[in-house]
Amino acid sequence: MAIYSLRVVSFIFVALAFVPAAAHFFAMFNKMKLDGPNYLAAQRAYDGWSLFGIVVLGALLSTAALAILLYRASASFGLVVVAFLSIGATQFAFWMLTYPINQATRNWTVLPENWELLRRQWEYSHAIAAGLNALALLVLFISALRAEVR
Repeated sequence: MAIYSLRVVSFIFVALAFVPAAAHFFAMFNKMKLDGPNYLAAQRAYDGWSLFGIVVLGALLSTAALAILLYRASASFGLVVVAFLSIGATQFAFWMLTYPINQATRNWTVLPENWELLRRQWEYSHAIAAGLNALALLVLFISALRAEVR
């Protein structure tokens, strides 16, 4: 019963972590066409999104706990580890690619001279995170299916 409950909690957190990542990804295509002032205005839509960090932490902790419970007891252990590593990789991408740009642009309240290059890196870093979040959700789903078959 603990494994089932932890699977549900993991699904919820990983799915919630995917929501802002997917939103960034799908908005990227239109936002890349904007000029500087309009891009700054569009970026205000993300004010307060840092609270999603709580969801990411929940996704990391719940998938880690699920992997620990499944260690040597289930064929889906490896898939859950991939989900955990994928969520962890989103944080690596954020801190290495996104966060420095947030600092350079003061969270997109100013446009430095090289703002278009920064925008590209910022948007692509979110696309990477969206892909990693999608992978985490997919392998978590497959791990649950694999568990049901056994």
